[in-house]
Amino acid sequence: MDTADLSIAAMGRALRDGSVTSEQLTKDALDRIAAKDAGLHAFVLVTRDRALADAHRADSELKASIDRGPFHGIPYALKDIYDTGGIRTTCHSKLRLDNVPAADSVVAAKFTEAGGVLLGKLGTHEFAIGGPSFDLPFPPARNPWNVEHVTGGSSSGSATAIASRMVRMAMGSDTGGSIRGPAAWCGLAGIKPTYGRVSRRGVFPLSWTLDHCGPLSRSVEDSAITLGILAGYDPADAASAAVPVADYLAGLNKGVSGLRVGVPRAFFQAAPVVTQDVLAGIERTANQLRAAGATVEDITLPDYALFAAAGRIIMMAEAYAIHAADLRTRLLDYGTITANRFVLGAAVMAADYINALRARRELTDAVNAAFSRYDVLLTASALRTAPRFDATVDAMSSASPMQTIPFNVTGHPAMSVPVGLASDGLPIGVQIVGRPFDEAMVFRVSRAVEVLSGWESVALPG
Repeated sequence: MDTADLSIAAMGRALRDGSVTSEQLTKDALDRIAAKDAGLHAFVLVTRDRALADAHRADSELKASIDRGPFHGIPYALKDIYDTGGIRTTCHSKLRLDNVPAADSVVAAKFTEAGGVLLGKLGTHEFAIGGPSFDLPFPPARNPWNVEHVTGGSSSGSATAIASRMVRMAMGSDTGGSIRGPAAWCGLAGIKPTYGRVSRRGVFPLSWTLDHCGPLSRSVEDSAITLGILAGYDPADAASAAVPVADYLAGLNKGVSGLRVGVPRAFFQAAPVVTQDVLAGIERTANQLRAAGATVEDITLPDYALFAAAGRIIMMAEAYAIHAADLRTRLLDYGTITANRFVLGAAVMAADYINALRARRELTDAVNAAFSRYDVLLTASALRTAPRFDATVDAMSSASPMQTIPFNVTGHPAMSVPVGLASDGLPIGVQIVGRPFDEAMVFRVSRAVEVLSGWESVALPG
């Protein structure tokens, strides 16, 4: 059996009918990593012994009729900002090369409890912001669709590992678009859940106000299964929300008939770097949703620049606060890009930060008002396809091709879904945004987009 393209659900069925073992799934994945990763640099650490031990435990338990649920025996990998007890966690930085946490992050612990098989730790941009860069301890991950192009950041290794078919699902984090950006540029499904939906305890922070944890995967269903395992209240995470978790699979294939979709067209229509391929992809998606029975209408939100400015100020101020001591004593141990971005936070005045937080509340209210009329919003994930390494644009600049930060500012759940290939052969995606804690609706509409676009028939490059 070729296991490379089995979905999480299909792997689960095969494990339970005996046509495959977790050990086989795991060895196949490890073989793919060994064959491919030298040229792609997705992994900073492969945990072969741990993976085989996890797989052996999963097989033994399933034989004993101990079933931990839909992730039991499934291989996965973690962005290297997630603490893993007894396993190095570096944040892709010289500053933490010797960091071996004593305990798992909540996310890692939940995967273990669910019977998952940890394949290893994945490359990122340094401290989830500084990259892509060649002056770090590990090389930057490359885009499997064209290795001369970036993956997007900062969940770069996660995207590379999935797009190259090494693994079906990998965890990312998202402070300004670090799940949805790589998903858009690598042809993947990537969800940033509602702020507070997934515990961030044990994940190295970039911005307490904007950080979210979530999965990247091959399909919407894979992401829905994964989030169902991870979502839930953690009283030890101050941002965690005690809100019930829905069954994300129950309505996944209900379609969009009768739903209302709002399109904040001014966000992307006249953006300086938007391409005709991206505009056509959004318009095609809107028309497909209409044909499937949804009402799709243009809406007006506050200017995109307001969301971006509030997000950048909050991120820079909080990132500087997190790194201030190391910036004073170990500045030269940071990569150049990281240091240049972090030191900007020293110039943020208290009034700037407070005003940005006030703007965040007002912007959130404006988006919530739109959801009094619409079930989801449809907008761009990225305004263009992935650039070459020698032509990258600063993700913190006003010319950034990503359009993801508004929903970090507001905390709404948002998912990037691929809808086709552009004229340059690289993927493009759209972004589906939902009401707070209504990830089930985001998955439902994203699944419809995935089906209507025909993306399921597109082969990944790996």
